[in-house]
Amino acid sequence: MEQSKSYKIAVIPGDGTGPEVIREAVKALDAVSSRENFKVNLAHFDLGGERYLRTGEVLPDGTLDELRGYDAILLGAIGHPDVKPGILEKGLLLELRFQLDQYINLRPVVLYPGVETPLRDKAPEDIDFVVVRENTEGLYAGSGGFLRKGTPHEVAVQESVNTRMGVERCLRFAFDFCRKRGKKKKLTLCGKTNVLTYAFDLWERTFQEIAKEYPDVATDYAHVDATCMWMVKNPEWFDVIVTDNMFGDIITDLGAMIQGGMGIAAGGNINPHGVSMFEPIGGSAPKYTGKNIINPLAAVAAMQMMLEYLGEESAGRRVERAIKKVVSQDLRSLSAGQMGHSTSEVGDLVAQHIAAS
Repeated sequence: MEQSKSYKIAVIPGDGTGPEVIREAVKALDAVSSRENFKVNLAHFDLGGERYLRTGEVLPDGTLDELRGYDAILLGAIGHPDVKPGILEKGLLLELRFQLDQYINLRPVVLYPGVETPLRDKAPEDIDFVVVRENTEGLYAGSGGFLRKGTPHEVAVQESVNTRMGVERCLRFAFDFCRKRGKKKKLTLCGKTNVLTYAFDLWERTFQEIAKEYPDVATDYAHVDATCMWMVKNPEWFDVIVTDNMFGDIITDLGAMIQGGMGIAAGGNINPHGVSMFEPIGGSAPKYTGKNIINPLAAVAAMQMMLEYLGEESAGRRVERAIKKVVSQDLRSLSAGQMGHSTSEVGDLVAQHIAAS
């Protein structure tokens, strides 16, 4: 009998409702690993606001090296109302992305059957695209500073850092992903070449050069403001969108809304040659903490992305089918407290659909 594969998964439940949604994602992971005959060895890491408030530590020494030894990371949420904004976001989330070189943020925007979208007359066949966001450069690289801070003549400078290496590896990932995805095979560069004439000149030139190596992938360009417009008016035009860090951060939240809300939106921070991290994008939602009413499906979808990244594509498809059944058959709404089921009951339903498939 063939020995089953085994994966080491680092779990960071994090803050707020993070532990609640991660619990349900792990429940689904246990169900699908049993169904698909592979093993998972989970290690929980105590990182986030509670740890910081208790010990003053954001990312303890040695943690990064330890995380590098895992096959993937499953993250719940980071963000605590008693911790000053920026401490956890920069010291933990961005530090993990930068130090683990997770240079791609991957965000599927998929409308499942039975899920309500605010876009009139749009159906699941119209909303099915992926945003590839550069994840370690741009305005988030932390370059800049203050001059005469706190005075009437204060100056604040925030610089967008774009390297040929960083831009090229992001674009190559996007071209490869678009080809492998095999749908419309169209890659759209989202930028602002008419105003950001240095950064996006580099992006556009590199995009055009690499496109020559992918004759089977159609390419086009859209300014970021136009991209937002067309995501609302004609989302069916898009297949894969590639963009920089800041624009990617903005348009993916718009994407979450048109796919039905934060309760279903998941993302991956990808290092194709190292350890990647997968998370629901909705944040810690502290007002719902401990009430067992938050929607865990985004965390389940993040786990599904993790399985696909690990090469367990059959398991990933099985989880996706279970999510589709839950949203089309079992839930009244995707909103917290309005689902018709508790957080743990939704996790049970996903696990049941997986077991029965």
